[in-house]
Amino acid sequence: ELKGNIRVFCRVRPLLPDIEINGAEAAVVSYPTSTEYLGRGIDLMHNAQKYSFTFDKVFDHDASQEDVFVEISQLVQSALDGYKVCIFAYGQTGSGKTYTMMGKPDVLDQKGLIPRSLEQIFQTSQSLLSQGWKYKMQASMLEIYNETIRDLLATNRSSSQDTGASKYSIKHDANGNTHVSDLTIVDVCSINEVSFLLQQAAQSRSVGKTQMNEQSSRSHFVFTLRIFGINENTDQQVQGVLNLIDLAGSERLARSGATGDRLKETQAINKSLSCLSDVIFSIAKKEDHVPFRNSKLTYLLQPCLGGDSKTLMFVNISPETSSTGESICSLRFAARVNSCEIGIPRRQTQMRIADPRLSYG
Repeated sequence: ELKGNIRVFCRVRPLLPDIEINGAEAAVVSYPTSTEYLGRGIDLMHNAQKYSFTFDKVFDHDASQEDVFVEISQLVQSALDGYKVCIFAYGQTGSGKTYTMMGKPDVLDQKGLIPRSLEQIFQTSQSLLSQGWKYKMQASMLEIYNETIRDLLATNRSSSQDTGASKYSIKHDANGNTHVSDLTIVDVCSINEVSFLLQQAAQSRSVGKTQMNEQSSRSHFVFTLRIFGINENTDQQVQGVLNLIDLAGSERLARSGATGDRLKETQAINKSLSCLSDVIFSIAKKEDHVPFRNSKLTYLLQPCLGGDSKTLMFVNISPETSSTGESICSLRFAARVNSCEIGIPRRQTQMRIADPRLSYG
């Protein structure tokens, strides 16, 4: 593992049966079989030219949700050890980001990274009780929709949406921890509690239909789990954070056929993803000024992209011929992300002084 680099995993979704599968489609994406690039390389053919990319890991269309989770499980585990962890999914509309992150939580083999990560966190925290560890956890969920933060766990959603632009402000403290004012934060003690909140958030999230995707996510979704641990045998304390993020998809207006509200949403999505690009380019070039404040998304992600977080990006790819141009753009961006050096991950830990005990549910 390269310390201080943003890791990138690429995942290619399967072709959709009946719609995309024909002889020509199969030739667009291929995977080098040499020892050096096996499981890490991906080749795309576009206009009779081959484009080759290499990442930390490449999952082909046959990879299961379990295969993908196994590769990130240790990273998720480190949030319990006191690290800030950020995993986010990037790619064009309809490339499988939401399937990778959420999947179908009620279907065992189709659960995505978010439900699997949370199951692991709660199982492991239970097993650490025997070593003296006790954990308190807090969950929050928000979306950034048309450059406005929406609290997905707010009980009075209509009134919170009306004042969203001014109500929720993003602040970062000296330790690189992020706080969003007035955001609903819920103490969670079990996987069932979190699953219920995820269900609630999924129903509240902004989705719309475009020509590219029947159920297109029209916002960036951010799930945050704050983890406070204390070891009653050694008096050691740890404070970890797990950020799991499903970005809205990039899309060409000509292909998505967006008009009216959909058009406004697409423009806002593309602008914030463009700001994300600007930030990544600035970090890669080691520029003195990085324009984190140009969008709500990049400002919220500042500690993940420019701080001491353990950060991993999934770039999701659609394998059909009509998406090849957009796929190459996504892969080029992902390659740039992969080259970014950020701060070396730092564990947030301290010994307890006197007895300022956390209250545990």
